[in-house]
Amino acid sequence: MENVLWEFLLKKEYKKVKLKLTKTNHFEVKATINGVKGLFILDTGASSSCIGFEDVELFKLKAKASNIKAAGAGATDMITQTASNNTIKIGRWKKQKITLVLFNLTHVNTALIMHNAKPVNGIIGADILKKGKAIIDYNKNYLYLKP
Repeated sequence: MENVLWEFLLKKEYKKVKLKLTKTNHFEVKATINGVKGLFILDTGASSSCIGFEDVELFKLKAKASNIKAAGAGATDMITQTASNNTIKIGRWKKQKITLVLFNLTHVNTALIMHNAKPVNGIIGADILKKGKAIIDYNKNYLYLKP
């Protein structure tokens, strides 16, 4: 019974990605943005995928002003920017023309560090999960994405 899900999804061309459960009970996933590897929290409750301001140059992002105000993880009304036309790769799954929200991730990383977890470059949110028709196997710690 355990392999039935993976076998079914493999037949449907899904890509399997290992997730790591952190000490803060978040799933951590490695992703590549514009050819640069980074560490991200998988957050189904985040409407948009985000990168911290401090990593704009690292991920070769072209930031533009935004009217969007971000909120989450105890912070509200945060100033944001956006960066369009990015490529993301998670495991063997790849998507182009992705827009990312840029904002100050200090409060997120401070909370992670306080709980002895690694700081992250950003958050993979519902926008990317929807594009990949994501399925999360919480029992086995796997993310499945469809090309």
